[in-house]
Amino acid sequence: MKYLFYTILFLSLISCGDTTDNNQTLPYKLVDFTVNLNLSEGINLNTNGGQDQFLNQGLKGVLIIRRSDTNFIAFEMACPHLDLQDCSRMTVGSLFMTCPCDEERFQLLDDGVAENGNISQNLRNYNVIRSGDILRITN
Repeated sequence: MKYLFYTILFLSLISCGDTTDNNQTLPYKLVDFTVNLNLSEGINLNTNGGQDQFLNQGLKGVLIIRRSDTNFIAFEMACPHLDLQDCSRMTVGSLFMTCPCDEERFQLLDDGVAENGNISQNLRNYNVIRSGDILRITN
């Protein structure tokens, strides 16, 4: 009985905190921060279609987009198909993020899919959980 208890405990502990990511190019970095929609840090996210960049988060920054009243999405701003370089912070437009290293574009409205079908890595997504006027962004 004691053995069974410790086995279940061990299995439950190793199953917590899954940090798997399908992107094999970018290194893993813990992302866990909050944005208050009532403060200046979240002012651009108060309308549908609003977006804001948090350059001190993630590998090269995190872009958050408000899709609707209840739907937010967050993307890593590092070029997902290249190793980290000085040029690999993406530039942000209204419909695309562009990698300045090679001008590859990634669609913001289609979950970060690469415009060029030859690139297998899409933008890295982060989880966004809303609780009242607080967004929590995690991986």
